[in-house]
Amino acid sequence: MQPIVSVQHATGSYPVFVESGLLEQLAASAAQLLPDRRLAIITDRTVGRLVSHNLEVATLMVAPGEGSKSRARWSALTDRLLDLGYGRDAAIIALGGGVVGDLAGFVAASYLRGIPWLQVPTSLLAMVDASVGGKTGVNTRHGKNLVGAFHPPVAVLADPAALATLHRPQLGAGLVEAVKHGVVADAAYFRWIERNAAGLLSGELPLLGELVVQSVTIKARIVSEDEQEQGRRAVLNAGHTVAHAIERVTGYSLPHGDAVAIGLVVEAQLAEQLGLAEAGLATTLRQTLSSLERPTALQPEWNAAALLEAMSHDKKARAEHLRFALPRSLGEMAGADSNWTVPVSVAQLEHVLSNSRAAAVAS
Repeated sequence: MQPIVSVQHATGSYPVFVESGLLEQLAASAAQLLPDRRLAIITDRTVGRLVSHNLEVATLMVAPGEGSKSRARWSALTDRLLDLGYGRDAAIIALGGGVVGDLAGFVAASYLRGIPWLQVPTSLLAMVDASVGGKTGVNTRHGKNLVGAFHPPVAVLADPAALATLHRPQLGAGLVEAVKHGVVADAAYFRWIERNAAGLLSGELPLLGELVVQSVTIKARIVSEDEQEQGRRAVLNAGHTVAHAIERVTGYSLPHGDAVAIGLVVEAQLAEQLGLAEAGLATTLRQTLSSLERPTALQPEWNAAALLEAMSHDKKARAEHLRFALPRSLGEMAGADSNWTVPVSVAQLEHVLSNSRAAAVAS
């Protein structure tokens, strides 16, 4: 196994491996990366049923979906580990998508004040984005990811062969985060996704493997510069301020990637309105995301006041200001002189939200 990249953090670094067949080697990899550790796997019931692994260890399962990313489920998992007598020699293997990674990582970060963990993403969204960066946490009634910790894994093992179990909408939702990486850091990568949209959406594994490698490389470079999101790492939140509000208003019924797709377009419209972005950027994003069969506009039934209220709980909010990570053009973000976020007034935001809802009605 050769890592494609190492992600730097305050006390060292961890490797990211992207290679077909890694799941078949999971037992050997875990023994190498977590020697002399008593292992427990945290996964969800869907992944546990579809993805085979060769480890005979305690397996703690949760229901699939954002509903499991809660303090109640975190408490239940930590209590179960205590019931099973896991001590300081314990380690966690997070086997699943982004929800499992965030939840299991937070269990590892907090159990006995911190134990090691291994990230094994099985969804495209988790492979290209959520598994890299060391963010862990759970949701609250006030919003997503508001309780958590930075706790890097010992390694990330991404097996593109696991993506063969995903349906077209799941692939499409995961591709949105890769599009985001092109928007924030690499215009050529964005155009590559654009050219290969049909093959990616059809699940062609060589293309998906290349996509994972490119996205991980981009994200690793950014988070290595700014582990705890004090500066440039904020650009990775592009599309997410609106997306998290949509998720909250819809009760997390919309897939995360679909919410981000809408968020990217709406926030590009906001950047154009503020004179930060080149004209036509939102249209370019809308066309590319539409080619990936993703939604691109706010729905009329989503209450604007509720969306604004949800955004006020975003982690980037400061005092009375809403702050956004906004694009200037493909591969370039605004805010280099203001910690990579831009303050936006409620009136400016209301105008863009209204236009996006009107576009949905017209279509």
